[in-house]
Amino acid sequence: MNIQKEIEKLKKEKNAIILAHNYQLPEIQDIADFVGDSLNLSIKAKDTKAQIIIFCGVYFMAETAKILSPHKKVLIPVKEAGCSLADNITVQQINRLKKKHPNAKVLCYVNTTAEIKAKSDIVCTSANAVEVTEKVLKDEEVIFIPDKYLGLYTMRKTNKKFILHSGYCPVHVSIRKEDIKRQKRLHPKAKILAHPECLPEVIDLADKVLSTEGMCRYAKKTKFQEMIIATEIGILHRLRKENPKKKFYPASKTAVCPFMKVIRLKDVLDSLKYERYPVEVPLSVRLGAYRAIQEMLKVS
Repeated sequence: MNIQKEIEKLKKEKNAIILAHNYQLPEIQDIADFVGDSLNLSIKAKDTKAQIIIFCGVYFMAETAKILSPHKKVLIPVKEAGCSLADNITVQQINRLKKKHPNAKVLCYVNTTAEIKAKSDIVCTSANAVEVTEKVLKDEEVIFIPDKYLGLYTMRKTNKKFILHSGYCPVHVSIRKEDIKRQKRLHPKAKILAHPECLPEVIDLADKVLSTEGMCRYAKKTKFQEMIIATEIGILHRLRKENPKKKFYPASKTAVCPFMKVIRLKDVLDSLKYERYPVEVPLSVRLGAYRAIQEMLKVS
């Protein structure tokens, strides 16, 4: 029996599903029951009848699934799959920011640990940061954590002034305007889709600024046949698979997240077989994080 068939057999035996983030390796995406962004996958985990969730992504994503599905077993195939953006903000740093700005609300990007979510007033995603700001936080002073470039983009769209943390995603900031211009010269008819974690100089050149799920939706419905994609290159597999007649070009071939590429098929099989590695979130942290996520889901 090959590894894919063994995974499928174990999934049925154990009432398990596999979730894969858009940036995962192609073979991981292909074996998954659902492919998407971190929050949508966590909502899928909550809504499914499966009792075991294999989360192929980075650790904070599996934590979010556990927060929304506390009575299910959430497993991450490689426990060292971290995130430099999520690790960029600590509870001590939040406490210092709140002490300095005691009346400010904390708006927390979903790309953070459960501990950080629990210390925040409301969570947002790259897709709904603007909407959450406009509907909930228009009058308050706001501390935005941890991604300063998503914060800058949201400020620009809402005319809101945030107190920004200094965090950023190394993969997205590695994409430069020179990369975009080079691809545009090579593919002059292509539309430029950029993730809001990108640098302002890249945002300024984009035809559309979209989350990963937004990119996938746009690619399906647009009449345009060519697109330059300014985000982590793993998403190209899904875009090409769902739109075989359209062409997609990476803004930069070096936009690769090493953490998103550590999970292999053998890791998924072992995770199913031995039920490793379980993700746990302490009750006090889970309740605080759940509250902040629910505040977002009320409006978006």
